[in-house]
Amino acid sequence: MLIDLDRARIFFDVVGSQLMPGDKGMEQRPTFIVLHGGPGFDHTTLRPYFDRFADTHQVIYLDHRGNGRSTGEFVDMHLDRWADDIADFCAALGIVKPAILGQSFGGMVAMHYAARHPDGPSRIVLSSTAARLRYDVTLEIFERLCGAEAVRVAKANWDDPSEESFDLYGKVCLPLYNPNPSPDAAAAMARAIRKTEVTVHFFRNELRDMDLRPELSAITCPTLILAGTEDPITPKICAEELAEAFGGKAQLEIFEGVGHGSYRDAPERTEELLRAFLAEG
Repeated sequence: MLIDLDRARIFFDVVGSQLMPGDKGMEQRPTFIVLHGGPGFDHTTLRPYFDRFADTHQVIYLDHRGNGRSTGEFVDMHLDRWADDIADFCAALGIVKPAILGQSFGGMVAMHYAARHPDGPSRIVLSSTAARLRYDVTLEIFERLCGAEAVRVAKANWDDPSEESFDLYGKVCLPLYNPNPSPDAAAAMARAIRKTEVTVHFFRNELRDMDLRPELSAITCPTLILAGTEDPITPKICAEELAEAFGGKAQLEIFEGVGHGSYRDAPERTEELLRAFLAEG
C-alpha cells in the first residue's frame, strides 16, 4: 500500500488486524511499527521474523522515504524528515501511541522520532543501532574477524563512499555482521530492494558527524536497547553509550556471541524479551 506524505509516496504493509472480535465486541490491539535498516534497503529484510507479533499487535512495516518501494528526493533524505515521516504517517492513518522498533539505521530514525515527538510512541526498541558510529571499535572488530583486508575495504568505503566501494564492502565486510546467519536472513537480504545511492548519500552527508546522544534525554517513553557482543558495525559500546545517554532509564540487553540484529542470531531469546517488553504497554 502507498500513502502520500510531503512530496513522497511511502510504501507500507500490514500484518494482522487492528480490530479483533472479542467477548465484548470488537477489541482494538496496539500497533507495532517496525523500521528497517540501511538506508538503502527495504522492509523485507525484517520479514518474516517480526510477522509473529501479529498475534498480539497490528504489525506495520514501511519503507523509509527514498528506500525500497517508497519515493523521495535526496534533498528530503535526512533524519529530520525520516523521523517526521513516522509522525505524519501515524497522523494520516489515525495511529495513536504505537510501539516502534528500529533496526540499525531504523533505530536512528526511531530514537530521533521519539526525541522530536515525545508524545508519539508508547515505547521504542533500539535494535543494533547507535547514536553515533564508533569506527575505531568497528575497525578493531573487523581486523579480529577477517584481518587487514576487511579494515582496508571498510576504511576506503568510509573515507570516500561510492556505489563501487559499497559493493566491495558488501562482499568483504557485510558477511562479518553475524557469526551464525540463518538461511532466513540470507534469503531476506537476497530479495531486498537495494538502493546503494541512498546509502552513499547518507554516509557522505549526515552520518559522518551524527551524534544523537544530546537529544535522548527528551525521550520519555519506555526504551529497550538490544545489542550483540559480536556486532562490528554497531558494537556493544554503542549500546552502552545509548544507555548512558538515557540516564539509566532504558533497559539494556547485551547478547553474548550475537552479531548485528539479535533476532537473526538469537531469535528465541529476542522474541522472549520483545514479548515481555511489548506486553508492558
